[in-house]
Amino acid sequence: MNATPFELQVEGRCVAGLRTGKPGGLKVLALHGWLDNAASFLPLAEHLPTLDLAMVDLPGHGFSDHLQLTTPYTTPLAIVQTLAIADALGWERFVLLGHSMGAAIASLVAAVASERVQALVSIEALGGLAAPANETVQRLRTHVDAAMKLETKQLRVFPDLTAPVRARMMVNQLSEASARLLVERGVKEVDGGWTWRSDPRLMLPTAVRMTEDQVCDVVSAIQCPVQVIYATPAQAYFPEPERSQRAALLPDGRLHTLAGHHHVHMDDPEAVADIIRRFISTLADAS
Repeated sequence: MNATPFELQVEGRCVAGLRTGKPGGLKVLALHGWLDNAASFLPLAEHLPTLDLAMVDLPGHGFSDHLQLTTPYTTPLAIVQTLAIADALGWERFVLLGHSMGAAIASLVAAVASERVQALVSIEALGGLAAPANETVQRLRTHVDAAMKLETKQLRVFPDLTAPVRARMMVNQLSEASARLLVERGVKEVDGGWTWRSDPRLMLPTAVRMTEDQVCDVVSAIQCPVQVIYATPAQAYFPEPERSQRAALLPDGRLHTLAGHHHVHMDDPEAVADIIRRFISTLADAS
């Protein structure tokens, strides 16, 4: 797939990405999952040639700049960053396409900026991961402890890409081709081989999570049309029946499940693209 690299200046920092499709087509901003990058959507883009598809490396990922050390990666900031990216693209109104963490971010953007988001395609997440209120202090302790130790850790250097590709294949049950797409955009060359481009702070345990009631409040507030796509069987951290119960809260939602793994949009891009095309065809002002 021929994709055009681009860079945007967002709040003084570079946000990189890849763009495919048809200029003047329906504007779609794609947000990838945790520790992935824009290449996550390349297999899907091949089957969506009529869209104006902008796939970004979220801050701290891929070729995008890391946030300054005094700025933590938080969900509220991710919402602001997403809208700032759309502004930098010159897009007032657009469709959001998200996978995993990117789908969680996109869900919140759709809830709080309904005037900007025409529609939402949410793959393998809807709202963020939740946690019980009685875990709050322990989560904070775990986060602070890991953050205090982070500076002493050295980044691993790989002599070639064999090990990181195999690791992604194993952890995410990806094909070699899909894993290589993510790895090649996710590493940089250093003395002695390759190391990850991503900000090490992304590996810190999440300091604060919303409760399930709070996440449901967010999902219930999404007014735009939403297409949810889940792989089955469900992931352990986003199980049934919770994930389907969230989808049922959408005022204008539809849910489709596909047999597959967490990166179903990479494993079975044609089937996922077909669901997206049918959903887009229902949008009143699709162009």
